[in-house]
Amino acid sequence: MKQTTGNEAAVVFTGAVKSFGRAGQSVRAVDGIDLTVARGETVALLGRNGAGKSTAISLLLGLNEPDAGTVRVFGRTPDRAVGAGLVGAMLQDGRPIQRVTVRELITFVASTYPKPLPVAEALDLAGVTEYANRRIDKLSGGQIQRVRFAVALAGSPELIVLDEPTAALDVEGRHAFWESMRAYARRGNTVLFSTHYLEEADENADRIVVIDRGRIVADGSGETIKAAAGHSQVSFDLAGRPTAGLELLPGVVTVEVTGDRAVLHTDDSDATVVELARLGLVRGLQVSLATLEAAFLSLTAPGAIAPGTTHQDEKESV
Repeated sequence: MKQTTGNEAAVVFTGAVKSFGRAGQSVRAVDGIDLTVARGETVALLGRNGAGKSTAISLLLGLNEPDAGTVRVFGRTPDRAVGAGLVGAMLQDGRPIQRVTVRELITFVASTYPKPLPVAEALDLAGVTEYANRRIDKLSGGQIQRVRFAVALAGSPELIVLDEPTAALDVEGRHAFWESMRAYARRGNTVLFSTHYLEEADENADRIVVIDRGRIVADGSGETIKAAAGHSQVSFDLAGRPTAGLELLPGVVTVEVTGDRAVLHTDDSDATVVELARLGLVRGLQVSLATLEAAFLSLTAPGAIAPGTTHQDEKESV
């Protein structure tokens, strides 16, 4: 696999700004993003629809140019990095060429790059070897999605960018896809992906970047971001006890009850647990951080203020 020279980061956004629309009515889709992705990192990009994720990805791939600031990929402009075969992308739009076999398609795509991955290796990494000789138009939606992953790998990129890569896959297909992605990452390559499946980000990313209204509002590990949301979860078995009054316990913000089990979202888990112990409600007691979903909703709620969770802060605290 080809390697770039030097110690430059895989991706660097510096004050990147991108607006769309006419003067006076423009929307700032990316609003001064500063972001550095080191070589070998797997980074998840999270955000609501319209938050700026897709625009940031388009800047990274050279599909758009920033109005202000810069974007660099392995020290080069995005178009030069893509042209050199350093970047592979799997985007939501577009379908592979029809009426050719999977092997023929990957062979053709690989031939367009200066130092491609061997075709057999790209097929194996993407998990499509078993149907490599089948025509594209005879494949299921999930199989086509994996072929698109093979296309992204064909150029032997050091960075791969995945935009909602498992949107068309069932649960089994999603698990198989991430196994393939992790195999690619274990080679020392860099992965940046966006997803609406928050559990995928939590399970597969070294680091999570949350974008809202064109700005980065959180940047760190999944555990760091969940802790920054400020809430913990205290759950226990009700054992037939009534639920009235649980919302009045110290620290409790919201209460969820499913069957005979209660989940209390609290901003002071110690005080909540002490009061539960006093009431004798400790059967099956568990205390955990907020889920990534809860943290995400808190960070992107209207009027939310970024908690100052940054990758740099996290590194300095270690």
